Amino acid sequence: MNDTLIRDAELLVTMDGDEIPGGWVALREGTVTGTGRPGTEPRAARTLSARGALVTPGLINTHHHIFQNLTRAYAPATRYELFDWLGTLYPLWAGLDEEAVEVSTWVGLAELALGGCTTTADMLHSHPRPRLTDAQIRAARQVGLRFHACRGALDLSERDGGPAPEEITQSTDDILADCERLVSTYHDPSPGSMVRIALAPATQAAVSERLMAETARLAERLDVRLHTHLAESLDEVTYCRETFGRRPVDQFEHVGWAGDRAWVAHFVFSEPGERARLGRWGTAVAHCPGSTMMLGAGAASLPALREAGVTVGLGCDGSASTDHASLWLEARTALAAARERGGAASTTARDVLRAATVDAAACLGREDGLGRLTPGAPADVTVWGLDEFAFAGAHTDLVEAWLRCGPVRPRHTIVQGRPVVENGTLTLPHTHDMLNAHARISRRIQRLSD
Repeated sequence: MNDTLIRDAELLVTMDGDEIPGGWVALREGTVTGTGRPGTEPRAARTLSARGALVTPGLINTHHHIFQNLTRAYAPATRYELFDWLGTLYPLWAGLDEEAVEVSTWVGLAELALGGCTTTADMLHSHPRPRLTDAQIRAARQVGLRFHACRGALDLSERDGGPAPEEITQSTDDILADCERLVSTYHDPSPGSMVRIALAPATQAAVSERLMAETARLAERLDVRLHTHLAESLDEVTYCRETFGRRPVDQFEHVGWAGDRAWVAHFVFSEPGERARLGRWGTAVAHCPGSTMMLGAGAASLPALREAGVTVGLGCDGSASTDHASLWLEARTALAAARERGGAASTTARDVLRAATVDAAACLGREDGLGRLTPGAPADVTVWGLDEFAFAGAHTDLVEAWLRCGPVRPRHTIVQGRPVVENGTLTLPHTHDMLNAHARISRRIQRLSD
């Protein structure tokens, strides 16, 4: 017998070619066992009604810095572009410790679940103290989201000509050793795994050439994925030209990252030939338009990237640049940004839903059916209630309505067959205690008096 049956959906979207009015999806022991049309429902121990709702695979966040919710909407930084924004916040992030990282990750993952997200990648690049990634993984296991910990790194301090204070940087050797430790301790490459590790030097404008090159070799040896920021700002383009004599994509290739093991964040300032090179290499892009637009850099062109053959996933990015962690909101932003760049016919809600599910799974190297509702796929499902005032009059295309109307929050967010959000409410214990702890820690990090 199935564990859970979700039935009577206004529309079930499998992302495997089927859209089923009145459809159902059945789950057992952490996997999808089947989908189908009304009248063919199997037996299950528990039934959830999706009447008045759209059912999709759980959304997948391909780029984030969850710890930054500790400095959310920090007033001295809100008018800056990227490099000055970072310069303002780097000193505050020197206050990170295991408690701060664990609590901020717990809160951030809960927020993501409330936006329909079931899997997230996260890059923690500031390491003023050891074992901060371990603290993230503890939080992910408590919340129950599928977690790709991207072991971020900074090894160039201001003393070395880099942008970051020495307190949040580490030596190249220490970074590489910790990467290997994390992979051996936590990385689970099996289908349906809940924790994976990727290696993620922050950006070529803030790390050494040696770290980039040796990280690529280490990822190859350990068979894990690579992640970094690429062509995010004009300042990065200038830095790479002045420091390496190359544009960011040329330097990316020079240090051995060109290939399908890597996915990169943003890729805003690219030329047609550079987009074509990423397409040929199989290097995917985490598209985070909300963050880059909020920082004044504009957004990459989703239509242009796809036309070049680039796989594009969706990402929320930093909780202190976009100041939210709703993948639904990021999806809507991506739809508007793509149509502004490419025209009204260039991008549909289904295109963006694909970026947030199937193509996002490809960014993370998932080959286990994640991002689809098909037999054998991980049992990650989001049920979106469309029986709200915001959807009154939306009858002809529920997928378009899901993203054009709203805002909408999920009725249910289910990960590995377990509800993290049920009837619009987190199932997690101690939510108020965690928010109170976050308030205490974030005030300390921001150096505010009680």
